[in-house]
Amino acid sequence: MIRRLYEWIMALAGKPTAPWALGAVAFAESSFFPIPPDAMLVPMAVSRPDRVWFYALIATVGSVAGGLLGYAIGALLFDSLGQWLFRLYGLQNSAVSFQDSYAQYGHWVILLKGLTPIPYKLVTITSGFAHYSLFWFTILSIVTRGARFFILAGLLGRYGVQIRGVLDRHLNVVAAIAAAVIILGFVLFKVLL
Repeated sequence: MIRRLYEWIMALAGKPTAPWALGAVAFAESSFFPIPPDAMLVPMAVSRPDRVWFYALIATVGSVAGGLLGYAIGALLFDSLGQWLFRLYGLQNSAVSFQDSYAQYGHWVILLKGLTPIPYKLVTITSGFAHYSLFWFTILSIVTRGARFFILAGLLGRYGVQIRGVLDRHLNVVAAIAAAVIILGFVLFKVLL
């Protein structure tokens, strides 16, 4: 199944709809979807290294736009949809302590957690819930998500051929490591609160 998904993404990279698909995944991941856009960005970038910077820009724009939806969920719908999402991820008790951390660390919370494997949707929803400044939330989201995707793009641009070889030979191992990193992100989020 993982191999077919990888091959589908590699084939998608050559199609005109590829940026739209990447943007949609980046948007959804920042507000409700559990799979990070890296799962599409990496295979697409190694398939089309000439478009790596464009893909990083699409991932950044999609992620920030999705983050604004996550912020709105937290600000306007936390009592219904936001709480449901936190229950879905088993983090319902973490929202209040995360809100308290905004009073002390605000900017650093968004900057650091936007770069880590901690699911960004949790940061966006709780930013809205904490009524963090929308202006600063947007600016910091651009900085942190842009840094994440453009650093990844730089690495993919430089080592893309080697990365593609590793993916082609050891896809299941790479997928298992990626899944472990996502799970670690949720665990870190719970532990750090």
